[in-house]
Amino acid sequence: MRQSSTLSPTDSNAPRLLNQVRDKIRLKHYSIRTEQAYTDWVKRFVLFHEKRHPREMGAVEVEQFLTHLAVVGKVSASTQNQAKSALLFLYRDVLAIDLPWLGEVAQAKNAKRLPVVLTVQETLRLLERVEGTSGLIARLLYGSGMRVMEGVRLRVKDIDFARCELIVREGKGNKDRVTMLPQSLVEQLQRHLARVKDLHDRELAEGFGDVYMPFALARKYPAAEREWHWQYVFPAARRSLDPRSHVERRHHVSEQAVQRAVRQAARDAGLTKPVSPHTLRHSFATHLLQAGCDIRTVQELLGHKDVQTTMIYTHVLNRGGRGVASPLDVL
Repeated sequence: MRQSSTLSPTDSNAPRLLNQVRDKIRLKHYSIRTEQAYTDWVKRFVLFHEKRHPREMGAVEVEQFLTHLAVVGKVSASTQNQAKSALLFLYRDVLAIDLPWLGEVAQAKNAKRLPVVLTVQETLRLLERVEGTSGLIARLLYGSGMRVMEGVRLRVKDIDFARCELIVREGKGNKDRVTMLPQSLVEQLQRHLARVKDLHDRELAEGFGDVYMPFALARKYPAAEREWHWQYVFPAARRSLDPRSHVERRHHVSEQAVQRAVRQAARDAGLTKPVSPHTLRHSFATHLLQAGCDIRTVQELLGHKDVQTTMIYTHVLNRGGRGVASPLDVL
């Protein structure tokens, strides 16, 4: 008798499938965030089709799921595209099934939006109201153009005080780049690192002090995870268990804490624009262009693959109506 391959609540196939997804993601060195997102989409896809195994399904079921997300779930285009990417990964990389049809499934188009940019005075009002570690991170984001995750993941070894440079490791697209370290932050950052070094020394004395090492570096350099230069510049307030290895260690500060601090500072400053840490990156690029900086240099500092991506900030530079005077003002 042919055994049904549908996934019942007690069927072990479901966790085995998700474990296969996790194993393949870790083999490809994808981030923990990608792992969490992809496994969640695979689970939602299977549950949406009443626990049928993905091998039994095809283009029709994938389109039904993606359409449901857009029509009923009212998700954004980027969220729908992430779900499609997760399913493409499931079929192509985990199940090793060639799916030429999946590439033909309609891709949701993201709306083209101009970035929210603060004026110099608005930026000053905002930064004056962000305090503590979040304040230092916010100033670093605005002064260097880093993304918030790039900022909180910064390690001691990636700060070059002599050259006033920051090395951004594994940025978007898994690329490294060099950006500027504002000279006005050097002294404050050095004082901060002195406090972090004291904390690290106490951790070592207590038998802890190791930090997450990317990929297989922990096996290649077993002692490196406790070395000072590998430590996070902005460590978390307390130790936690690594979700993959379950080792207790001190991770970096949460990006949500920085986001909350920046949003609260925007409210305190009376800003009417929607402000997030990423707004500081947009403002960094725009203010550099306003100061006459070459757009290719800005592209390199931001880590954009295509200069067309950087060109969007030239639209923000134009005063209302592309820089021309309103006829009403002429009257």
